[in-house]
Formats: sequence, C-alpha cells, structure tokens
Amino acid sequence: MVEQGLIRAAQSGDRDALITLLREIEQHVYRTAYYILNNEQDAMDASQEALIRIYSKINSYEEKAQFKTWVQRIVTNICIDKFRRTKPSVSIDEHDMVFNDPQNVEVEVLTSYMAQDVREAIQRLPEHHRTVIVLRYLQDFSYNEIADSLDLPLNTVKSYLYRARQQLQGLLQEYQKGGVSG
Repeated sequence: MVEQGLIRAAQSGDRDALITLLREIEQHVYRTAYYILNNEQDAMDASQEALIRIYSKINSYEEKAQFKTWVQRIVTNICIDKFRRTKPSVSIDEHDMVFNDPQNVEVEVLTSYMAQDVREAIQRLPEHHRTVIVLRYLQDFSYNEIADSLDLPLNTVKSYLYRARQQLQGLLQEYQKGGVSG
C-alpha cells in the first residue's frame, strides 16, 4: 500500500511526505467509509475526519502493525461512531444509466439490480457483520488484518464472517423471491 520510507519521512516532520501519504490513502479511506456508511456525504465526512486523525496521530503509528491495518482501524472506528450517532436511513440515489451496447441492455439492467440488492442486503446486516464483510470482500483484508483492525480475536472474525455470509445468502434469496419488506 504505502512505502515505509514515506511513512518514516512523514513521521519525522516532512510535510510533503505527509501530504503525499495522505493522498495515497485517500481513496482507500473513502471507499471503506462509503461501504460501511452507504451514504456519500457521510462517507466524505468520515473520510475527512479519518485523514485529519491520521495527520495528527502519524507519530503514534508503530511498525508493529501494518500501516493499512492502522489506517483501517481509524476509519472503521470513526464510521462505527458515526453510525451509532445517527439512525441508519436508506438513501435512494438517482442514477443515470448509460448503456454502451443496446444489445446488452437487459444484462446491464439485471447487473445493476443485482448490485443494488447486494448493497441493500449488506446494509441490513448488523453493524459488526457489515464491517467484517466490507473489510474482507470489498477491501480484500485477510482474516488476521481484520482481527487487527477491529481488535478482535481471529476466531471471532471467522465467526462473524460465517454468520454474515449466511445472513446475506438468506437476504439475497428473499430479494430473488420478490423483495424484502421492512
């Protein structure tokens, strides 16, 4: 993700290195926040807060953990705090669908609906299950990295992922049968 030399330079007070470091992780931070919060504005707010916290706490990073795990813990904690402070709401975003090939309109529409169903199903998961799903499948974290990021035992992470996958499977089957109420 990020070179250790850049991190050390940022920690030693090199302002340009710190700015470069923040720019390199900015997309990763936003993507995590968006998948956890499922709202663009909240994700932008959480990302900004996380980047500010990383900026101010860069000297507290120790090379015992991977840098991406340290960053992920900050972002996840901010998102969880934000999620707890506000009641979850389903955002209905208007998307303009642009079709590249008129022959594949049906496939594109179905793919779009399936992706929306998966996003909605993830949002219906309990907070702890949603977080591990986002880290594992959308951020491609290993089980150990998730455990480090969330400060959980490895077996708890495995258990959460197992239960979350079962819940997602059930929710997606309900969507296929005609939708989920509530």
